[in-house]
Amino acid sequence: MKKNLDITIVGAGVSGLVAAIVLEQQGYAPTIIETTDKVGGRIKTDYINNYQLDHGFQVLLTSYPLAKKYLDYNDLDLQKISPGAIIFNNKSMSAIGDPIRDLSFLFSTLFSNLLSFKDKLKVFKLNRTLQKKTINNIYTDKETSTYKYLTDFGFSSKAIDNFFLPFFSGIFLENNLETSSRLFEFIYKMFGEGYAAIPKAGMQAIPNQLKNKLKKTNIIFNTKVEKIINSEIYLNNGEIIKSNYNVLTVNPNEILNTNTTKFSEWKSCHTLYFETSSKIIDKALIGLITNKKSLINNIFYHTSLKTEKTPKNELLSVTVVKNHELNHDDLIKKVIQELEEICNIKDPKFIKDYSIPLALPKNKTITNTNSIKINSNTFLAGDYLFNGSLNAAMYSGENAAKEIIKNINNKHLSN
Repeated sequence: MKKNLDITIVGAGVSGLVAAIVLEQQGYAPTIIETTDKVGGRIKTDYINNYQLDHGFQVLLTSYPLAKKYLDYNDLDLQKISPGAIIFNNKSMSAIGDPIRDLSFLFSTLFSNLLSFKDKLKVFKLNRTLQKKTINNIYTDKETSTYKYLTDFGFSSKAIDNFFLPFFSGIFLENNLETSSRLFEFIYKMFGEGYAAIPKAGMQAIPNQLKNKLKKTNIIFNTKVEKIINSEIYLNNGEIIKSNYNVLTVNPNEILNTNTTKFSEWKSCHTLYFETSSKIIDKALIGLITNKKSLINNIFYHTSLKTEKTPKNELLSVTVVKNHELNHDDLIKKVIQELEEICNIKDPKFIKDYSIPLALPKNKTITNTNSIKINSNTFLAGDYLFNGSLNAAMYSGENAAKEIIKNINNKHLSN
């Protein structure tokens, strides 16, 4: 029965690859149809002159439950980012971080004037609170905005402006901390229980590793699914294939000819890469810009971590979250100007700008339960169903595969 069932996964992103892994574990041999020439979806890496450029400043949080389940961290050779940040505030640089995990942050954090003594106690309380809180409790607790959550918790506007706003704006890709408090609690908990890390070969190594786990799955590259009608899948090359079950990891509205709205909005950002002759931040620390008028949200020297190839100079990424009307050339000029004025980074050499219109789904509410069934043979997967994270992408792929297996088993029992 398993050999005679055709299961098609549309999209070779993380959710599609995990769905295929789960199906293979149960004896099925699915087919993945991918529009591009490689796996990864929104997680991809380019190499330019030995510089390793991820499509956006992305990291893996090592405490993600699904990442620990499906990834081999040793094989990825994860390079850990230090548990802290450099704060650029009024033309000065200050380091703050978690002294429990990195003792070098002890004095700089204790004596930092970026947070009041009361705020530092609140940070300790928040850490303890979320250590004890389960992920299920986070997703079922009362939901509000991150900004209201922080103010209700007792944090001052100074702490929010100097740390929480610039740090989480770079994660949530929005400047007002409107994102659900549930996602804030989940991400904050994940940071507290593990590390942010990047594979030595770049973020592309994650979907590559998932692909290498597949032994019976057929992946068809450079092929776009135009539409699905009942059990027939229409491809852009004119071919029509039949499938008993489908997993859609892309916008279902584009393929199913349905008015069912599963998501409608996405957050965008720019990640610009520059070559510099030296680093102004010695450690593997993210640099946060507190100036609310600044276009730049954060900076990071990727060459502060080990990479597969050895570049000639330093590689700096700059993340821009704010909406703007600047054209390509003016954006680069503005970013270079701010790098010098705010960060004292001189003569950066532009490499590439990744304009990412579909960077993160804009979820109005965050949940770990969602309807993924379109009809008796079509199921949805993708982080947009839950929250914009690698963990959610894996979770959704696992769920879609399990639902298909359950459907098959139920039909078998009824027969």
